[in-house]
Amino acid sequence: MPSDLEIARSVPLLPITDIAQKAGIPQESLEPYGRYKAKIDTSALPQKDNGKLILVTAITPTPAGEGKTTTTIGLADGLRRIGKDVTVALREPSLGPVFGVKGGAAGGGYAQVVPMEDINLHFTGDFHAIGAANNLLAAMLDNHIQQGNALGIDVRRITWKRCVDMNDRQLRFIVDGLGGKANGTPREDGFDITVASEIMAVLCLSSSITDLKERLARIIVGYDYHDQPVTCGQLKAQGAMAALLKDALKPNLVQTLEGTPAFVHGGPFANIAHGCNSVMATRMALKMGDYTVTEAGFGADLGAEKFLDIKCRMAGLTPSAVVVVATVRALKMHGGLAKTELANEDLTALEKGIPNLLRHVSNIKNVYRLPCVVAVNRFPTDTDAEIDFIIRKCRELGVNTVLSTVWAEGGKGGEALAREVVRLCEEEKGDFTFSYELDASIEDKLRAIVQKIYGGDDVVFAAGVKKQIKKLTELGFDKLPVCVAKTQYSFSDDPAKLGAPEGFQVTVRNIKVSAGAGFLVALTGDIMTMPGLPKVPAAEKIDVDENGVITGLF
Repeated sequence: MPSDLEIARSVPLLPITDIAQKAGIPQESLEPYGRYKAKIDTSALPQKDNGKLILVTAITPTPAGEGKTTTTIGLADGLRRIGKDVTVALREPSLGPVFGVKGGAAGGGYAQVVPMEDINLHFTGDFHAIGAANNLLAAMLDNHIQQGNALGIDVRRITWKRCVDMNDRQLRFIVDGLGGKANGTPREDGFDITVASEIMAVLCLSSSITDLKERLARIIVGYDYHDQPVTCGQLKAQGAMAALLKDALKPNLVQTLEGTPAFVHGGPFANIAHGCNSVMATRMALKMGDYTVTEAGFGADLGAEKFLDIKCRMAGLTPSAVVVVATVRALKMHGGLAKTELANEDLTALEKGIPNLLRHVSNIKNVYRLPCVVAVNRFPTDTDAEIDFIIRKCRELGVNTVLSTVWAEGGKGGEALAREVVRLCEEEKGDFTFSYELDASIEDKLRAIVQKIYGGDDVVFAAGVKKQIKKLTELGFDKLPVCVAKTQYSFSDDPAKLGAPEGFQVTVRNIKVSAGAGFLVALTGDIMTMPGLPKVPAAEKIDVDENGVITGLF
């Protein structure tokens, strides 16, 4: 089987002008970045009714892989093959995972968005603009202190960090401002990865330049000597930051291998941020198609929960159907099987692991009250007995299971899933409900997520967190939604607890406000906002020859 990169290069691409025409985007709204990429100016877009929104999520991820992005793209192509007018809305990949563990992140096999090299490496420069805006604010903050500190900022309580879109553990904790008075004020500092920056969340949740500037102005960068928050607006940085972000705010248009219009824009991680592509791209995609297929990061306890409780709440979106992606291989890993043993039929391991899938499905169906289908990415080693077992267990929850072969067959392998999604949209009306209400206390919101979505007993607050909650409540931030930063490998905050663990508690060790994004961030477990590279980084295999041909991206 050829590599993903070889497959992507084997398919001739349509000019981006043809893709825009297919999506109903007028020529005056198109800002081409070469022949196969473009940004879309929203000001000249025609007003149309929204299409139906389809969310693709997945079971708790394992090293065996689930194929969520691949399924999202293959489903969109499958919908087009059965005659539906469809668009797809995805996140942009971060350079951190591209050079770290995952390699490329633009789908796989014959279900990819292209040009995959560009999408994986810099794309249209959005992440660089986000990093520049983030670091401009950091520079203006430190300069304000250097020039007399009129706002009385307590240098021990600065919360704003610089960022870089790279996995670089060396930058997690640093001391800067050394070298004497002319070189700043010495203080402890650190970097986040760009996808964890609040600027990323702000850009992805903004609906216009005006909204962007208002959100930027609300960002809290630290606290003064009177324990009051200091904002970006007080530093007068929001205008210059918005100027850096004006093009990054415009959604990007590319295509799938089968020519389906794809809006790829924004990329917050789901384990440390809210894990969804931009509101502007999703809204644009909904105007350009009768069906829009989108995805949320990692498992449904992370990406889907934040998509539904944060993004849908803020943007007024309601999904018409949800697809939960699973593989037999991954479920057997949740049942305790080693990665080297996954090719063997093992119904005992599958029975132990399938509660993970059933909990995710139950959450979508019974907590959020949305129509749901399970998509099983079939591997050649999966047996009929294993597939039948999954179908039977899901049917007990009133949910159908559809086999997907989009990796090997593209849209053709997604036609059955497409038909079931259309049926759900037309025949099963959901009664969309959030997992918590905004007027609940911060503690009760967290408790609702832990108990309803994770299946845990309760939430525990580390020393000092109750004080943080009290302060946030006094400042009026208690009515914001909550974004839980948690390991993606378990329903719990312990990555070793696979399957559907019970009887556990989730410990919140820190809680802070992202006032610009408009949510609270609760940090659990050992989750970090700056990942590190693995022992053998994917970067070691990536290369480019004298003709500019890149190799090693998958």
